[in-house]
Amino acid sequence: MTNSNPKQDNLTPQPATLMCFGCGVSNPAGLQIRFFNDGPNACRAELTLDDRYQSFPGIAHGGIIATILDETMGRAALSGDTERLMMTAKLEVRYRQQTPLHTKLIVTAHIEKDRGRLVTAVGEVRLEDGTITAEATCILAAVPPEELALIDRDLAGWQVFP
Repeated sequence: MTNSNPKQDNLTPQPATLMCFGCGVSNPAGLQIRFFNDGPNACRAELTLDDRYQSFPGIAHGGIIATILDETMGRAALSGDTERLMMTAKLEVRYRQQTPLHTKLIVTAHIEKDRGRLVTAVGEVRLEDGTITAEATCILAAVPPEELALIDRDLAGWQVFP
């Protein structure tokens, strides 16, 4: 899988970790997605999936697409505050067509409703021509402060990587 930096120069990179399956820069089995803030309460990423993420030949596995959408929608909540870690409480994915491998994918998400502890986000996976291959809605819940206090951010490697 390869990641590319979105073309817009006004996008600011989000932090990542070392071993997260979605964003972990040191996880050889992970997706290693690079996320960028895309305005208030929105984010985006560009990536190309290789054969490791295959379902049928040439087609991305639906579970991987769900994972990418889940991670991206959670990142939309981080766009305004990189300390606002949330977890998915409910995820609903609609697969509109097969997502091809070895093709640049543009993934975006934004917050639709913010009630503080609970957030509703939407996301989509598009091909470069604008075709939507999958879309999702999720409800995110704030990670309780007592759980956040247990996370060793240095050990996790939570930072913006070059």
